[in-house]
Amino acid sequence: MSSFHSPLSFPSSIATLLLLFPSNIFNQKPSMAEDLQELIANLPREKNLDGTNSLYLFKGAWLPVSLLRAVDSFQRDFIAQDTDIIVASMPKSGTTWLKALTFSVAKRHLYDPRESPLLTTPPHELVRFLETDLYMKDPYPNLEQLPPPRIFGCHSHFASLPESIRNSKCKVVYICRNPLDQVVSFFQFAHQFKHDGTPLLSLDECYENICRGVHVLGPFWDNVLGYWKASLERPDKVLFLKYEDLKEDIISNLKKIAEFLGIPFTDEEEKEGAIEEISRLCSFDNLRNLEVNKNGVLRPFGALNSSFFRKGEVGDWANHLSPSMAENYLKIVEEKLSGSGLTFRTSQ
Repeated sequence: MSSFHSPLSFPSSIATLLLLFPSNIFNQKPSMAEDLQELIANLPREKNLDGTNSLYLFKGAWLPVSLLRAVDSFQRDFIAQDTDIIVASMPKSGTTWLKALTFSVAKRHLYDPRESPLLTTPPHELVRFLETDLYMKDPYPNLEQLPPPRIFGCHSHFASLPESIRNSKCKVVYICRNPLDQVVSFFQFAHQFKHDGTPLLSLDECYENICRGVHVLGPFWDNVLGYWKASLERPDKVLFLKYEDLKEDIISNLKKIAEFLGIPFTDEEEKEGAIEEISRLCSFDNLRNLEVNKNGVLRPFGALNSSFFRKGEVGDWANHLSPSMAENYLKIVEEKLSGSGLTFRTSQ
């Protein structure tokens, strides 16, 4: 496993990097540190991947201390516009891929796929995360100047989204991945990064907590179930996609995204092969092999762009989890989702 040793003065725009560096969060202005201390004073606390008790239960989600202020600011202060598009997910569920797909569909009137910004700019720079990027850098980011439709990424649970998102006409596109591949991908990603040479806890060491839902932005079942129920109750508001379905048929899912956003592909676009062009541009293999995603660095955080593109395979969990671990965790998730109608495909 390769490691990356460039200094990370800011956490990555992905929450899975933030969890690795909790200790520097108090090295800031005294008033900010005092506010944060007050925020966490009475929150339940558990062990994080670095072995410190720096994971806090905040409004139903387990957050590393380095994320708490940003999440709180985002959930309290973000003002959605009716034209906004929110790309939501658990970390390592196909988020990077969905950002590329959503951007290409929503901005296709501006960019031909053959000249897409995706060819030279990573998806995470085109579709910025709210709580783990924009609000990390500034508790009051100036987002008003961004041209519509604004497209943002988000890892928060649906119930914790700002009221302006839930109550406005903005659209939420959510992607989930089967829980076995999601947790393995998360750990594979996180273990590419080390802090001061301190080893991170292994998947085996964290397994008991994972089964209790105690992991970054968990519980898994609460995150997926919130968006699943919202998509059933308000199908015009929330589109619920599955990673495994995207892998199987990207064309029909591109049409689904376009129709949901209110900008369906026209007959002329279909005849001219516009859907296929976006499909080729945004295929997992093409994105992974673009020069900017193979060798670039996500500025200013220092995370290798290639780290956001691993195998992308359905069923890779079998190479990392024992059969008993997988069976037990899947049983717990199924019990939590019982009666919802939500199911997962764990193999190709």
